[in-house]
Amino acid sequence: MKPLAIWKILWLVFILSPLTLHAANDLEAVDGPNVRVMQYKDKSKSIFTRSPNNLVLIKKTYSPAGVLTLTTVYRMDANGNPMSCKIYDGQKNELFWVRYGYRKSDGQLVAEEMFDSRVRRTNPKQPDEEIPLQVVRYVIDAQGKRSAPMVFNIQPGKTFEEIYGSKSSALQTNPFKGDRPAAVPTQRPKPGSGR
Repeated sequence: MKPLAIWKILWLVFILSPLTLHAANDLEAVDGPNVRVMQYKDKSKSIFTRSPNNLVLIKKTYSPAGVLTLTTVYRMDANGNPMSCKIYDGQKNELFWVRYGYRKSDGQLVAEEMFDSRVRRTNPKQPDEEIPLQVVRYVIDAQGKRSAPMVFNIQPGKTFEEIYGSKSSALQTNPFKGDRPAAVPTQRPKPGSGR
């Protein structure tokens, strides 16, 4: 091999090694009081990290090859219910922001509104009102069970499910709480407070 080719290979290894080490550190994180690792059937992984005060939950999703594909940062209330979240791609570009709505009587999640972080879409009749890309609604039956998500895509183009891989960004279960039902939220997000 020519000396110039060896130099180029060594330079690439030197430049790319910090990126590989950072991903490896996240993937090899040990479960502890503030970290949970979930592995899926397709060999992809999600790492959940919460802040010590439980008000921020970060979910990092890695492909089966160990490449960071999505990061979701949830803002939680005092009871551990997500109030809003921001979704980033693997290069830390903000894609979406979401706000959640809960039923006052029992604190069950009943609504999600997802907005595009890259382009502000406004209502033509009310220019200061932002229009969501997608609205998700849930119906609660008489036994208190939540229905499957009913998804309404407002804007044309790719759906959230095609980009994100699921119909909803809501946490199905909080990995730090097990399968306990959600508690009644203590504060409600204000309209337009997601940005």
